[in-house]
Amino acid sequence: MSLNGYSKEQLKEMSLIEVAHELLKSKKEPMAFKDIMDEMTNLLGLSEDEVKSKIAQFYTDLNIEGHFIGLGDNRWGLRAWYPVEQYEEEVVTVIKPKKKKAKKVADDDEDYDEEDIDYDDLDDFDDDLDDEEVDDLLDDTDDDEDLDEEFEDDDELIDDLDDEDLDEEDEDEEEKL
Repeated sequence: MSLNGYSKEQLKEMSLIEVAHELLKSKKEPMAFKDIMDEMTNLLGLSEDEVKSKIAQFYTDLNIEGHFIGLGDNRWGLRAWYPVEQYEEEVVTVIKPKKKKAKKVADDDEDYDEEDIDYDDLDDFDDDLDDEEVDDLLDDTDDDEDLDEEFEDDDELIDDLDDEDLDEEDEDEEEKL
């Protein structure tokens, strides 16, 4: 029976899934989810608040219900319309491979020739650094080494504390026995 054969009261008693099934059956073509909701809103006389409160559950039911099939681009149809092979092809979307960034970087490196590099410019840069600046840079490296030694000392302390905790736990277990 088409939707026109139902009275307003009968339509209101039907679930949204049943109405959607009848709607698609009468249209005989796939529809966008928004169009399905608009048609049902008009047929059932639902207010905006009612639609907002029911739309999430309806969409969930549409996905779960075995009679419906999502065709991509938020279009829905009845599973009975499509033989298995046809809807598998229609549902499968082509995934475009993404370009790899690493390859792009490698291509940029190929643009430079050894002849293009001016090593004299590098020598000029070295001359610009004062001896004090070089000493400061080396001092920073020494500071990093000092920090590393401090972290190693901390790690040893933590290991010692962990060992003590384990010893205490072993003693507690022995006392319980």
